[in-house]
Amino acid sequence: MLADSSPLPAPILLRRRRAAAILGCFCFLLIGWSSLVVPSLVRQIETDFGQSDAGLGLFYLVNSIAYAVGSVAGGMATERFGRRSILVLAAVLHGVGLAAQGSVLSWGVFLLAGIPRGLGSGAIDGGVNGLILDLYPEARGRALNAAHLFFAIGALGAPFAVGALTEANVPWQVLVEATALVSFPLAALLAVADLADGRRRPAEPATHAVSQAAMAGAPVPARFGLALPLLALGVAIGCYVASEMGVSSWLVRFLAAAPMAQASSALGLYWAGLALGRLVSARVADRFDHLSLAVAAALVASVALIGAVVVPALPVSIVLFGVVGFASGPIYPMIMAVGGERFPDRAAALSGILAGAAVTGSVVYPPLMGFLSVSIGLPAAMLGTALLGFGCVVTLLMAGRMAAPVPVGREAKAA
Repeated sequence: MLADSSPLPAPILLRRRRAAAILGCFCFLLIGWSSLVVPSLVRQIETDFGQSDAGLGLFYLVNSIAYAVGSVAGGMATERFGRRSILVLAAVLHGVGLAAQGSVLSWGVFLLAGIPRGLGSGAIDGGVNGLILDLYPEARGRALNAAHLFFAIGALGAPFAVGALTEANVPWQVLVEATALVSFPLAALLAVADLADGRRRPAEPATHAVSQAAMAGAPVPARFGLALPLLALGVAIGCYVASEMGVSSWLVRFLAAAPMAQASSALGLYWAGLALGRLVSARVADRFDHLSLAVAAALVASVALIGAVVVPALPVSIVLFGVVGFASGPIYPMIMAVGGERFPDRAAALSGILAGAAVTGSVVYPPLMGFLSVSIGLPAAMLGTALLGFGCVVTLLMAGRMAAPVPVGREAKAA
């Protein structure tokens, strides 16, 4: 619920909820944009700092580890200190890291600046997911897809804008600094916004909660801790993000034979497809079982990704990357929605843990792709992203089997 718990007319509460959701969408817009700034500038950054693909892989590793830590720690801290203070701190860290990266001349300092940037981005990611879960428990699929649409819009805009501005000889440092400047007014807005607080309330006794859920015919709430469905969902979302970020981080480099503007446009098309997939899913997601929708989307994305890598015709490959993006759109928000259904009373911690698990995938594979590129070739490394998509499918199916509730009638008969 919102931070102000005093009795208020329903229209006022509805306006406050919408205002909080809109602010969360702008947070996603910012981190979506900033997540594509370096991948879109990969050629200029490698040249200016004298780095190879392996060096960029190291940057992705540092940034991703910080992102994962920020996601998990931010979610846990929210349950104790509240969502407002954590999101404000996250926005400031994000801006400080970007500002440093746009102003330094040393590659080592550029790498270190990825730490506050990653911590801030991760805490924003997990924090906003928890905010949406708390604001819209009755329509998680629609609300999460709509919110993540703004992440995709930000990520979609970055490659096109960067491609056009770099063609106009705008220094890449200016683009990074401009992105940093947006973080600070956003932090100010978060400081005064009326957000869902996110602090954990004393839990009901487990037996009472289970009894209530069973009487209502609802899924029995799972114990949080190291519950197997949570672990399976974590692996699934990790595989998905490893695949998504692998494609996103290295697509411009994969299309090295194409002009810079065309390669950047291909990355933009991938994110355009992803944004469109989330827009469509926001309209229809709650009509389907969320887990089944995620499985189907991951399967289609993986098959299309294989085609995009192996097809010899560049235009066809670019179009297939757009198909990959469209199919990928619903996967992350649907996995988050499934988690919200399974653990409805732990939205802040759940969103942080799943966001952290997601980034763990990007910690492991996208940086590794830089080293694979200089050893076995980038096309082989890109095929690995498709295999990770199939891994997402398998673990989602496992999570579905483990999370299936016991029907009340069967439970009573067994008793």
